[in-house]
Amino acid sequence: MRRHYDEIRAHGAEVVAVGTGNRRYAAAFVADESIPFPVLVDDDAVAAHAASVRKVNPFALLLDPRSVRGAWHAHRTGYRIGKSGRRVNQLGATFVIGPGPRLAYEHLDRHTADHAPLDEVLAALPAAV
Repeated sequence: MRRHYDEIRAHGAEVVAVGTGNRRYAAAFVADESIPFPVLVDDDAVAAHAASVRKVNPFALLLDPRSVRGAWHAHRTGYRIGKSGRRVNQLGATFVIGPGPRLAYEHLDRHTADHAPLDEVLAALPAAV
């Protein structure tokens, strides 16, 4: 989302990341990666549980070919994994919310290399603002 932040903002929307690390880790991540949007901490999984965000079997982190391919692709394109939070097996999710509490888009990752297609996220934005 960082690379498309200006485009998302041009739609009148804001990106908010929710991570699994603690506050100190989140602050270091924001500084090290030059993250331009707010990063919140959900180290106790309250938000993840409320949003029904899945976890992956810890063995799948090492053995699922989709995860392995995704990790190699991320590494080759310059992404680095820093210190993990307590829930290393927590999968991600992408939501477009608004106006108000209305859910305009939801993507719950199915494995570690699964992420919301940017075109789907951008298509949901006009309905949300």
